[in-house]
Amino acid sequence: MQECRVRLVDAFTTEPLGGNPAGVVAEAAELTAAQMQAVARELGASETAFLGPSEVADRRIRFFSPTQPVELCGHATVASVSLMGAEGVFDPGRYTLETDAGILDVELAEDGRVWMDQPAASTERLAGQAPDLETLAELLGVQLAGLTEIGTELPVGLASTGLRFLLVPVAFLTHLGELEPRLDGLNALCDRLDAAGTLVYSFDTLEAASTLHGRVFAPGLGVPEDPVTGMAAGAVAAYLDAVGAIDEQTLRIEQGDFLERAGRIDVELPPAPSVDGVRVGGHAVTSMEGRLQVPPSDEQRILEG
Repeated sequence: MQECRVRLVDAFTTEPLGGNPAGVVAEAAELTAAQMQAVARELGASETAFLGPSEVADRRIRFFSPTQPVELCGHATVASVSLMGAEGVFDPGRYTLETDAGILDVELAEDGRVWMDQPAASTERLAGQAPDLETLAELLGVQLAGLTEIGTELPVGLASTGLRFLLVPVAFLTHLGELEPRLDGLNALCDRLDAAGTLVYSFDTLEAASTLHGRVFAPGLGVPEDPVTGMAAGAVAAYLDAVGAIDEQTLRIEQGDFLERAGRIDVELPPAPSVDGVRVGGHAVTSMEGRLQVPPSDEQRILEG
């Protein structure tokens, strides 16, 4: 029976048990996809990253939620590169990762922060295909006023910098705090819009230096609520830039506070429309390490930790 070394690495934080925990298996070359899925299910993190050799990049990296493969994952990328730096595998500098979505460029900074270059953005204002605000408020379990008292004309939209998200603005933090989404209905809406999940956000923040505060729901990926989401951060930054809602090139996004896993994501927008896309960055810290016994991939039984 195979054995693999696993870690839980908390991304977008410098404090253990904050941010978003990602499973990381740094030596996954001998694991099949079925075994990776089983490990991800056992660890139970929103995503687990598996690293191995690559013929076209510095490392091959694959991501799995507890229920299915995921093409890209921001927080698990940050967690993996941070771990490689902490263990001396990566020195500060730029690296490439082969993902199921293509080659991903990352940077390990001298201060330990990891920057992830996200693919070029696609953004879309929702018009006829969007539900009316009353229906959307019902799906999110929020007061209708939360969607109508934004203060500026900011449409519901869709955006992707590698993963597509439904983006819904609300007026205040209190509206974010009262969210009780109907996950089945929200998932059905995301399926119809070909979105991985929903980011609900507000410009009302806890910290003066922050640009916005968000919450992400992705039940279709097996993640009812994700604590801190790098791919959604890139998507919403690109969208806000596209609709003219912001004029700065650097943003800080708060997430996870309502789950008592506070995280902070830094986002850099390109100075002009560019195929280079946005950069998402943050720190990470290992909170747990252990070993799992992995049965052969054709066995359907629970892993033993």
